[in-house]
Amino acid sequence: MGNILLSNSGFYSWMILPLLIFSARVADVSIGTVRVIFVSRGLKYLAPIVGFFEILIWLLAIGQIMKNLSNPACYFAYAGGFAMGNFVGICIAEKLSLGIVLIRVITKKDALPLVESLKSADYGATSIDGHGVSGQVRLVFTIVPRRETLSVVNLIKKFNPDAFYSIEDVGFVEKGVFPMRHIGNFTNFARLFRPFRKGK
Repeated sequence: MGNILLSNSGFYSWMILPLLIFSARVADVSIGTVRVIFVSRGLKYLAPIVGFFEILIWLLAIGQIMKNLSNPACYFAYAGGFAMGNFVGICIAEKLSLGIVLIRVITKKDALPLVESLKSADYGATSIDGHGVSGQVRLVFTIVPRRETLSVVNLIKKFNPDAFYSIEDVGFVEKGVFPMRHIGNFTNFARLFRPFRKGK
């Protein structure tokens, strides 16, 4: 009977416990990555809630580490969970596709077809004349939800595969033209936690 208990204790210490620590670390680092994105997107009510669970899970994991300082398997599980948590967090962030981006297009071709394509797809677009190293160019600006980036890039490539374009984050916009498309129910849920801003 004693051998069975000792065997079970060893199995728990070297297999079950490290697996639990690994899983907890993956969870808290993933949540932490998402929390940082929530903060950068201005979701000031949702970020603290996520942060609460992040730290709660971390405390459980570090508590087990402190109780098992003589077990190197727990150290490897803790470090491995941290590494995997970063990967999982980035994947989750990509799936959420929060925020808005500015897409800037520079082309030598007449930009009217591109502008019309963007407008027909319910995207707002502004075009101006410019002068580049090789002569006259046309600049087109559009601000879209991040989840719509691929659709807009496909329109740009269809219009001119050789067009130069850049994409950058935008902190806040007001009174723009955006397509009425939503992915899942998360968009509507997250909107409840967005900071309230008065129009000018």
